[in-house]
Amino acid sequence: MSRPQYPSAQRQDIVDDLFGHRVPDPYRWLENRQDEATEKWLTEQDDLFRRTVGGFPGRDGLRRRLGELLAAGSVGSPVWRGERRFFTRRTADQEHPVLYTVDTGGTERALLDPMELDPAGTTTLDGWQPDKEGRRLAYRVSHGGDEESLLYVMDVATGDLVEGPIDRSRYSSTAWLPGGEAYYYVRRLPAGRVPEGEDQYHRRVYLHRVGTDPDTDDVLVFGEGRDKTNYYGVSVSRDGRWLTISSSQGTAPRNDLWIADLSASSPERPALRAVQEGVDAETGLYVGRDGRAYVFTDRDAPRSRLCVTDPADPSFENWRDLLPQDPEAVLSDYAILDDLDRPVLLAGWTRHAISEITVHDLATGERIGEVPMPGLGSAGGIIERPEGGHEAWFGYTDNVTPSSVMRYDARTGEVTLWASAPGTVSVPEIEARQLTYESYDGTEVRMLVLALPGASGPRPTILYGYGGFNVPLTPGYSAGILAWVESGGVYAIANLRGGSEEGEEWHRAGMRDKKQNVFDDFHAAAEKLRADGWASRLAISGGSNGGLLVGAALTQRPDLYDAVVCSAPLLDMVRYEKFGLGETWNDEYGTASDPAELEWLLAYSPYHHVREGVAYPATLFTIFDSDTRVDPMHARKMCAALQHATAADAPILLRNEAEVGHDARSVSRSIGLMVDTLSFMAARTGLVPSVTSEP
Repeated sequence: MSRPQYPSAQRQDIVDDLFGHRVPDPYRWLENRQDEATEKWLTEQDDLFRRTVGGFPGRDGLRRRLGELLAAGSVGSPVWRGERRFFTRRTADQEHPVLYTVDTGGTERALLDPMELDPAGTTTLDGWQPDKEGRRLAYRVSHGGDEESLLYVMDVATGDLVEGPIDRSRYSSTAWLPGGEAYYYVRRLPAGRVPEGEDQYHRRVYLHRVGTDPDTDDVLVFGEGRDKTNYYGVSVSRDGRWLTISSSQGTAPRNDLWIADLSASSPERPALRAVQEGVDAETGLYVGRDGRAYVFTDRDAPRSRLCVTDPADPSFENWRDLLPQDPEAVLSDYAILDDLDRPVLLAGWTRHAISEITVHDLATGERIGEVPMPGLGSAGGIIERPEGGHEAWFGYTDNVTPSSVMRYDARTGEVTLWASAPGTVSVPEIEARQLTYESYDGTEVRMLVLALPGASGPRPTILYGYGGFNVPLTPGYSAGILAWVESGGVYAIANLRGGSEEGEEWHRAGMRDKKQNVFDDFHAAAEKLRADGWASRLAISGGSNGGLLVGAALTQRPDLYDAVVCSAPLLDMVRYEKFGLGETWNDEYGTASDPAELEWLLAYSPYHHVREGVAYPATLFTIFDSDTRVDPMHARKMCAALQHATAADAPILLRNEAEVGHDARSVSRSIGLMVDTLSFMAARTGLVPSVTSEP
């Protein structure tokens, strides 16, 4: 294949002097999306991308097969309010999940269909919360992928809009007071009203009464004057007595936490008492129906533990272990079932990324059993009825099982399928193996390898990773993975440091000054796949923080990889804080405004490690114009740098998509993206999709 003719990209003579480091930035002009030169460059990149990828074999068959696999649809766990329940479901012909309710009499109704709000499919449902009686529903939607969230309230019985939109509600929780006439929520300050010394993402907690003007009548409850606190969580106990507020600085693995007794102080002026403040730990608190406060924390327990205390005096010295830390499994969630002669606690765990649920005596924490799982997979959050009961529900998926909802009956100990994905789909038989390998410093890392049963010999392989923000990679149904494996390929998922597969210590071993551990774990995984005869040719894939991962991988070890898909990535780690939500991530990465932390960032920043004359692997950047989390400027600059520098004929391509953001998207858009990325990796690794014949 001959070297592509790349679009012209001016190299500017821009060099920043940062704490004695001369840091060149020749493509800074590509940071400006509105500039005519950037627009022209993007148009030419799109032409190159379409000409190149459009000729890859098997695309039509791949598109058809992905559609078949996604036709399984999806179903979400129920949220109960008395005998009314709320849940999401997507059928084979729907672009987005739809929110439904089932009334007391058993009648099912659609409450929110994003396609009815916007037939173009660019509107997404960001979150929803029914009031405590199930009569009103607060929900948030975004348009065009911007994730900015407009907040509305609906009358559940009629479907009529009660109020909204309330803007600037991104990432807001909604905590209803009993009666459905008021709720606490989180709102960002408007542009131009951010106090000096506070950042543009600073938020406040407000009390809002339904039907009043949020701009003039909302009561400020919390957050004023708190320097650089960007995110709040708020909740109210079922009886309306206890208010809890959590605050964190961006994505820091720690938070402050307060509680207020609303029976002793007014909702407008709650007397908040610190549960945890200035402590390097993540802690949450829930007041149960029995009056005890349940404290979920990684304080002195990096794999997390569950404590109980008195909500009237929840100081640390009063915490008592109910579920101590497990030496191997990570505690993920819990539920309380108390309509029994012996009330029980269900505890969700992940053991080396595989889910399990155990049963404990609620009073003592003694383990008395376990919940049978359908397989080696991932269990979603455990759901109980707010008023208590003997039943619990949890979502379940694994590598060949679309989303389903299981029901556990504590009276009988039985688990039954409560709801399955609505579509019918033929899924290939897949063999999954969990391998353990050594990283460069001797640390044991696990990797899930998926292939057809009995397959032997090196095959085209994709290695996927993330390695950050305490995010675990657990088994789950993926149309893209199944399509790749049934065509004879191998798909590997590495549980790198930086995630939460082994608890908070595992996370911290891959953040800040230890970020290179993540890249080393990934390189070692690639070497393991080659040494053990899995990979003939090797592609790597990652998005967001995972895009940073594969960006670092291709600059550190260009010899090791044959193809790279780098999606919505961070790549300029010197200027990342100036764009998108980057400023809120400096607890994870470090800040370039500190000389010592700048050293960390410069040590691996992919954009700053592109070297002329190096034969870089074929690389496809995928970016989304409405991405407000990770600015697409990262991939634009890196693409230009690689196209200029590479000595190889392997193509460096950019796929830019409009009216879509960082995460949620319609099914048809998801299929289009997967067709482009999978066909690119197939062409570069020699995989021939098994679904290439025309109908």
